[in-house]
Amino acid sequence: MFAALLRHARPPSPLAGRLSVQSLLFALGEGTFMAGSAVFFTQIVGLSAAQVGLGLTCAGIAAFLAAFPMGKLVDRYGPKRMWAVSAVGQASMFAVWPFIENFQGYLAMAVVMEVIGSLGGAAHGAYTIDVLPPAERVQSRAYMYSALNVGFTLGAALGGVALAFDSNDLLHALPWFTAAVFLVNATAITRLPRAPHDDLSIEERKVKVPGPGPMRNLGWLLTTFFTGVFWTNQVLLNIVIPLWLVVETDAPRVLLAFLFGTNTVMCIFLPMAAARGVHDVPTALRAVRISSTFFVISCLITLATHDTVGWTTILLVWLGHVTVTGAELYLSAASWSFEAELMDPRQRGAYQGAAELSGTLGKVWAPAVYTFLAMHWGAAGWLVIAGIIVVATIGVHPSTRLARRFLEQHVPADVLAEARAGAPDPEDAVVTGPPSLIDAEAPAPGPLDAVGPS
Repeated sequence: MFAALLRHARPPSPLAGRLSVQSLLFALGEGTFMAGSAVFFTQIVGLSAAQVGLGLTCAGIAAFLAAFPMGKLVDRYGPKRMWAVSAVGQASMFAVWPFIENFQGYLAMAVVMEVIGSLGGAAHGAYTIDVLPPAERVQSRAYMYSALNVGFTLGAALGGVALAFDSNDLLHALPWFTAAVFLVNATAITRLPRAPHDDLSIEERKVKVPGPGPMRNLGWLLTTFFTGVFWTNQVLLNIVIPLWLVVETDAPRVLLAFLFGTNTVMCIFLPMAAARGVHDVPTALRAVRISSTFFVISCLITLATHDTVGWTTILLVWLGHVTVTGAELYLSAASWSFEAELMDPRQRGAYQGAAELSGTLGKVWAPAVYTFLAMHWGAAGWLVIAGIIVVATIGVHPSTRLARRFLEQHVPADVLAEARAGAPDPEDAVVTGPPSLIDAEAPAPGPLDAVGPS
């Protein structure tokens, strides 16, 4: 049995293992700071809750506006280089946090950190797609997703220990610990192999890629918009279901801790199982349909808890949380395939930036809308939420076809063939088992997300 566990713990490839270590380091550092960030900003920096929220809003707007330009920088200077620059930049910013003493300094730091984070997000996405063999991309990223979740769990535990001592000195040290981990992470990035785009000369990168860019690829923009809509499952997971439990059911509040613990365990052990057989656009669309089915089932289960009592309520709320976690896992696998298959291989940084723009538009409205629908419309509101996902599921099918036709019209066939070479036959897609305890990317949360809406 122990040997079987060790076999399941092995990464899909040595490169996937190295990338997973990087994911763990990133999440460990950021998770540690996130756990204590609310106390740090209010008790150490001396901000009010309203000031923290305003800073997060401004930083989010800055990151949104910077996403596409940061992606262009990745294409210009290479994904590995820009990823390392972002890690060093974030480490430097974390090191400065203990010296911030007013709202103006906090606002400037928040904005700069989110812009640097946008650069790192675009570079990380472009690098991983570029460096991983097509046949290994989805499984490797599933393994990395597990590592990310382990890192955030360990980071939250460390941050919780610091909070338990109720010491301002320890709170001051949290951002310095994160800065040190990010510097280690930057070193680990520099030791990763160079991706094909990193090997281009400066002169080659300066040459403008012929043909239109991602902002003219309507299919890509729509696909990533719909993907953003699908990622509103996180709003259900982290905001709406917990609020519903507290306000509309008789379930004990301590159940919330159990719910989030279940989500963490599932996101550590099950990403590779959910990614089984997902390797191209058709299989990714199948994963989207499974994800949306889980989402709709979660809505139906949760709305029923308004009229249940006792253990029935507890069981159904837990089941609703489990099914929405299933939606998260299958969507992750689908989104990785969309990124690998529907981007122009010559402009992956710019495509990542464009995806950030349209994906944000697809989900930024959800906290307010979903909360209003669930809490004020009751059962009808839950049905509307489910209906939104059904509409997005229908819409993503033609949008992916449109995105693929765009690439076939504007990208040389040999470039596309090389980028997609090695994709496995569906019959050959085999998974050896769940990943080890080594998240997102779904898109990882930013360093300030712990104290405000994402």
